[in-house]
Amino acid sequence: MQTVNIHEAKTQFSRFVEKAEAGEEILIARAGKPVARLVGLLEPEQKTRTLGLGRGKYSFPENFDASHAKELVMLFELDQ
Repeated sequence: MQTVNIHEAKTQFSRFVEKAEAGEEILIARAGKPVARLVGLLEPEQKTRTLGLGRGKYSFPENFDASHAKELVMLFELDQ
């Protein structure tokens, strides 16, 4: 882990950001005392999503889209 003073961090900021992106951790110090840490952000893992994993695990009634139709219409038509 590299420690640099604030002045050096300001003058060579781009270089230190590149190092942080590469996985290095940089401590930024004021008068020799660490006050901040520069680290790269972790890339979130991109997991592929497989379609159909729930097939056969769930069932819906035949009239699912018609069930409670009157009640739903009444909810949307209420005067507010």
